[in-house]
Amino acid sequence: MNQNNSKLIRINKYISNSGICSRREADKLILKGKVYINNKKIKTLGIKISNQDVVKIDGRVISIEKKEYLLLNKPKNFITTLDDPENRKTVKDLIKGATKKRLFPVGRLDRNTTGLLIFTNDGDLSKKLTHPSYKIKKIYHITIDKPIELNDYKTIQNGFQLDGDEIKVDRIAIIDENKKNIGLEIHIGKNRIVRRIFEHFNYDVKKLDRVMIGPITKKNLKRGDWRFLKDSEIRLLKNFSWD
Repeated sequence: MNQNNSKLIRINKYISNSGICSRREADKLILKGKVYINNKKIKTLGIKISNQDVVKIDGRVISIEKKEYLLLNKPKNFITTLDDPENRKTVKDLIKGATKKRLFPVGRLDRNTTGLLIFTNDGDLSKKLTHPSYKIKKIYHITIDKPIELNDYKTIQNGFQLDGDEIKVDRIAIIDENKKNIGLEIHIGKNRIVRRIFEHFNYDVKKLDRVMIGPITKKNLKRGDWRFLKDSEIRLLKNFSWD
């Protein structure tokens, strides 16, 4: 390892920046002995390297990629994965040909949920957008099968227990007269959390649409379409805070 270069980077961050996997997964690869630096196997975490060092994983040289950020307005009936053994339609099909780089979806939207989904090879930003400690809020538009009861509305608003966890939303609002369309602002990242909230109160979620991630909205992006984020939007995401 070249320790004379002033621009040193931890090996797990280097691997993450290459778009291979997250830092945590990179640490697992190191401990399994799959990572080589300058043709020497390493199994020690925290090693720092420079741009002159050659890193290989499973015999393949990796390098730090230019970061790319893509926004998809996901339609129904596509699952959030890059590969599916059952050959179902995936979000990868929707962005096919967008880039030669391997971009990963940030978080998940279940098969019947529509709306905003970000793809990137930036592991640091992905962590910021998904980990609840960063408090990146998401806004959803929910359509339920019957008018929401006032008591249920207030309980969701004030916080409640769900499967042993304390659930606290950031904001809830009724957005139509029949009280079947609800706006929900939340930063909790638990699996299917929005659907589970309403199912807990015996409502059937007919439609679920993510309309905002941090400061990013669906404006001018049709369902099923994608676009690359602007530099100004990337800066907003990286520096965004609700505090």
